[in-house]
Amino acid sequence: MKTNTDIFKIQTNNVAPALGKILISGPFLFEPIFRRSVILLIDHSKKGSMGIVVNKKLPLCLNDFFKEFDVIDNIPLYKGGPVETNMLFYIHRLEFIPDSLSLNNGLYVNGNFDYIKSYILKGNPVSGYIRFFLGYCGWSDKQMSDELKKNTWMVSETNAYELLEEKENLNLWKHSMESLGSKYRTWARFPLIPSLN
Repeated sequence: MKTNTDIFKIQTNNVAPALGKILISGPFLFEPIFRRSVILLIDHSKKGSMGIVVNKKLPLCLNDFFKEFDVIDNIPLYKGGPVETNMLFYIHRLEFIPDSLSLNNGLYVNGNFDYIKSYILKGNPVSGYIRFFLGYCGWSDKQMSDELKKNTWMVSETNAYELLEEKENLNLWKHSMESLGSKYRTWARFPLIPSLN
């Protein structure tokens, strides 16, 4: 009997990257910041791409930097990427925030921070609505193209709620990989450290 070895080959799903889509790292990408990462593209053009890793929590809270938030529960911070790690970004579903950049999928990036602070301090929900990040990821056009050809990333549509809901964070990479279809479910179960399996 002949074994179908195609299930052991990672192949890109041939979806083009675009503003508001996500990049899902392949299971063999072991660089710490990008291993098992899900990256939301917040800019994509012929000049290059910019994204934010959405599922890498830091041991820091927004409350550590903004004392006015001391009156509420800790708001987690995430490592958005290795570039400009002292720069704060926030992704949200709040369409009324002035100066926000729409990602055309129900999500927005940044905007007037005073409105964000006011929204939070009034006791409105954060989980599922806003997530805060330090840093971002960047690619030249050629770099992104080369990485896609090497099957470093799979491209997918965005689930806005899942990207922002705190309890979904631990399984976000697995769920995102499984959402690509049956042949990717095998890779979603691939062990993080195969030698320890």
